[in-house]
Amino acid sequence: MWVQRAGERYRGGDGAGIETRHAFSFSGYYDPENVRFGSLMACNEERLAPGAGFAEHPHRDVEIVTWVVEGELTHEDSTGGRTVVRPGDVQRLSAGGGVRHSERNEGPEPLTFVQLWLTPAPGLTSADAGAEPVYEVVRGLADSVPYVLERADATLSVWRPVGGERIELPAAPWVYAHVVRGEIRLAEQTLTAGDAARITDGRGLWAHALSGAELLVWAMRTEPSYG
Repeated sequence: MWVQRAGERYRGGDGAGIETRHAFSFSGYYDPENVRFGSLMACNEERLAPGAGFAEHPHRDVEIVTWVVEGELTHEDSTGGRTVVRPGDVQRLSAGGGVRHSERNEGPEPLTFVQLWLTPAPGLTSADAGAEPVYEVVRGLADSVPYVLERADATLSVWRPVGGERIELPAAPWVYAHVVRGEIRLAEQTLTAGDAARITDGRGLWAHALSGAELLVWAMRTEPSYG
């Protein structure tokens, strides 16, 4: 298990009113030793001031999952969708062979969200299958109910434990646990908001909530291959 602290993320940003924290190599930041983990290739914490946002831009062959922490995210894409995503909602954009989208804070309050990018599993890139982009929002994802991302052979679970509660992490080749809020004790280490643990071949690992917390847990079973 390797823990990345919130303060160890690379600080980025793309315009006025935008503050970004990158967990992996991204945009102008590149570290050859920190390119991906399993199928996960990005975990960005984004903070957008009212009126700020990302103008329309393209994606291809990537699964983009967004979790809003506070505020409201307005999403528009070239499939014709326009949605407001709020805390508790899971947003997924499967880029397929190509899609364009924009993300903005059109609300009166600051917006914070966590966005994760995953590489499609072998055989599910646009050259092989599933070329059409797909967009969906799951409203109010319940605790511990898994959200299955079939194109990446991965599963997301959201946990909101109270202080003193224990959570058994999934047994998978790659597990990524990101603390949204609160304090979590994991294998003798205390994780707080913005910290994340990367776990390989974990078995019987428990997370202990030291306070009321929110935890995003990815279980990944396939590592992407290239070439």
